[in-house]
Amino acid sequence: MIGGMTDDSPLSDPTREIIRLGIVIHRALGPGLLEAIYLQCLCWELDRAGLRYAREVPVPLVYRDMRWDRAFRADLIVEDTVLVELKAVEHVLPVHKAQTLSYTRLSGCSIGLLMNFNVALLKDGLHRFIA
Repeated sequence: MIGGMTDDSPLSDPTREIIRLGIVIHRALGPGLLEAIYLQCLCWELDRAGLRYAREVPVPLVYRDMRWDRAFRADLIVEDTVLVELKAVEHVLPVHKAQTLSYTRLSGCSIGLLMNFNVALLKDGLHRFIA
């Protein structure tokens, strides 16, 4: 239970709601648009759903005694637990999956969600990672 909510609440597993909203967007717009359009629409839907998120989040990287305050930017971090990486590519490559998993770990999120909108059915473009 999180904050008095049962495990069936949308915030107990925000990935379900993020995926549902992605499907709504994909059904309305279809594939073939720029990643930035899908990102803007997902942010709009997250606002409507009442989910907290941060967009283009700078994530630091520490290697030995070196620190980069902005090693990369996460597309979205939802409810402080889910890193969402959006793509609009012909094929998700192993490097995209590795990137999402690395970003998830470095961000401190427990779940990573890679969503490729350039597919006929969004379910075929979804990849979920546990860090």
